Amino acid sequence: MLKYTLILFLLVICSLKIQATHIVGGEIYYDYLGGGQYKITLKIYRDCYNGIPPLDNPAHIDIFDKNGNVIKSRNVALLSISNIPSSINNSCIIPPDNVCVQEGIYEFTETLPPIPGGYYIVYQRCCRNHTILNIVNPGGIGATYWEHIPGSDEAFPNSSPRFKKFPPLYICNGLNINFDHSATDPDGDVLIYSLCNAYNGLDGCCPIISSTYVPSQGQYCNTPPPSCPVNCSPPPYSSIPYLAPYNGTYPLSSNPAININPNTGLLTGKPNLNGQWVVSVCVSEYRNGQLIGIHQREFQFNVVTCSITVVSAIQDQSQKCDGYTINFSNQSIGGNTFFWNFGDPTTLADTSHLTNPSYTYPDTGTYQVTLIANPGKPCSDTSIKTFYVYPKFAPQFTPPSGQCVINNSFSFQITGSYANYSQFSWNFGPNATPSLSNLSNPTGVHFNSSGIFPVTVTVTQQPCKAELTGTIEVYPYPSINPVANNYTICQGTPLQLNIEANNLNNPLYQWFVSNGFSSNHSNPSLTFNQSGIYGYSVNIINTSQCTVTFNITAPNAITVYPTPFADFIFTPTLTTVFDPEITFTDMSYAGNFENNSGSLTQWHWELGDGNTISNALQFIHSYGNYGNYPVQLIITNNFGCKDTVTKIITILPEFRFWVPNAFTPNNDGLNDEFLPIVIGIENYTLEIFDRWGEKIFSTNQYKQGWNGYYKGSACKEDVYVWKIGFKNLITKKYEEHVGHVTLLR
Repeated sequence: MLKYTLILFLLVICSLKIQATHIVGGEIYYDYLGGGQYKITLKIYRDCYNGIPPLDNPAHIDIFDKNGNVIKSRNVALLSISNIPSSINNSCIIPPDNVCVQEGIYEFTETLPPIPGGYYIVYQRCCRNHTILNIVNPGGIGATYWEHIPGSDEAFPNSSPRFKKFPPLYICNGLNINFDHSATDPDGDVLIYSLCNAYNGLDGCCPIISSTYVPSQGQYCNTPPPSCPVNCSPPPYSSIPYLAPYNGTYPLSSNPAININPNTGLLTGKPNLNGQWVVSVCVSEYRNGQLIGIHQREFQFNVVTCSITVVSAIQDQSQKCDGYTINFSNQSIGGNTFFWNFGDPTTLADTSHLTNPSYTYPDTGTYQVTLIANPGKPCSDTSIKTFYVYPKFAPQFTPPSGQCVINNSFSFQITGSYANYSQFSWNFGPNATPSLSNLSNPTGVHFNSSGIFPVTVTVTQQPCKAELTGTIEVYPYPSINPVANNYTICQGTPLQLNIEANNLNNPLYQWFVSNGFSSNHSNPSLTFNQSGIYGYSVNIINTSQCTVTFNITAPNAITVYPTPFADFIFTPTLTTVFDPEITFTDMSYAGNFENNSGSLTQWHWELGDGNTISNALQFIHSYGNYGNYPVQLIITNNFGCKDTVTKIITILPEFRFWVPNAFTPNNDGLNDEFLPIVIGIENYTLEIFDRWGEKIFSTNQYKQGWNGYYKGSACKEDVYVWKIGFKNLITKKYEEHVGHVTLLR
């Protein structure tokens, strides 16, 4: 498989003007020249594909002491600009054509006499590409590049480390990074590498150090300050705002995560998401075991989808213990011819030109298998993978069937394929005796209680191991309530027989009752037509899991009390609304139990018109209207048994119609209303008219009369016309009557 690292700096056009530097990385390092003089080098990397934004010329660089005081400020001219070569390191990868990164170099010599705490060389700028994925609001985030010169109390003299080469311009999504990011040190100090935080710098309001730049509101400047700084800020410096879950040590989406070897500087990992990412690498400088400085380089990774012409790839081995014959799967890309070497040291005939060959090894062990795609051609690729050859290993464990908790004894067996030297480790749990075993097929395992128990067995056939699991069911022993149920019911009431039992499985029931009833149901129901005392017996046979037979005999367990007989008479049996009084007389019978007469204790009458009477044996009730009234009598005897009877009482309607011919509304209490007498009618209406035909009174209530008034005023003495309509309940016909009435004062 290809072992290389491909890094691309994705270049984006920024909408800012002077802010549009598209800075994609940088670093500062120094060389001690003697006599307190240092040559200081600043390298800035910029995007040159999407337009060529300007580099600072001159670049403002500040030198601070350990207390943050500006010792010197330098405006350094741009020494040179050059393109970074688009190094791919493999002719079989098709590079993208939208790559351009330029390196700007600034150099100057400065005399810095040794002082305690040394010096800090600082350059700050803004801004970054706004499409960076691991920074919050990246278009408004700047950068700080700085270097520490040890003081007279630290390590003097000293020259800082510097990295050997710039990373390739892009890395491929889904392919491993393998880039040498090591550095050299002029003094031979020990170097330790790490991924570290990148530092924030200036912002979108003041993207450069300048006394003349006028800040203005824009996309990355909400509140412009009155002026911009004329010097860089002193250390310490804050990290850029990483977007979770990313940070300095996990700067980009990758699996396995991007990592750098602390001793060699080898940068590895496999990116899995296209896009731009800020990455910072630190190299710590040690002398005599003491840290004397940290050199940092920041750069911008761009993960892209690469077009690869040839990739050699062997599918991973799914099972290390799969027998001596291995079937190889070729997952190469772009190859037309192939060469396999199966790594068998016992022969030179362990090769093949097939695309997907197989090979039978003579012995167990590990073998290095090599696959060359397009062997002997300019664009070829080689991959090497370790394969393990061991006997077929596919053990299986099928739990035995369940057993009853009484006298249970289980045997276990491992089936399937495994070597005879395999080792076994059984765990039956704390409820088992024994609870552990190293036998291949243990027997006589007893569980001390019922339940479902997990069983695990680990089978080891070096270098393979399998953990098999299953469950054992131990059935509980059935039980019944040793005390038979007693029943007390009333004659004619259904009785459901029941036995309290636990843990039955497929039971058979055999019920026998002394009245001749029998049943095979678990909870049979029966009705006794005669009162008395009865017995029953039941056989329960548990037919599976735990076989057992239970027998219960209850000779006098059922007491059947007599049910009373409810009855009553009423007189008269037919009457009218003119004579609506009915006399009710109880004629109920309490029933007998074992030659002893029962007695009634409660009577409850529902009279059909909303009225009720309790505990009366004879009474008179008057109905207020004609109709059919269902009268219900509920009786209860001294055994608590009840009976109910219902009879219909019929009150017939009668018809009467009489109209007075005069009335005297003088409030003397005599004949003050004109009120016709009507009986046995429906849909009644009464209307009164004066001699000119004007209606002065009307009603549909047959008990409401006319009081001789109209609109609140007394009517004069006169003759008035009345009109009455109704339905005659006897003839079932509608009638209308008209007449005269004299009002006298």
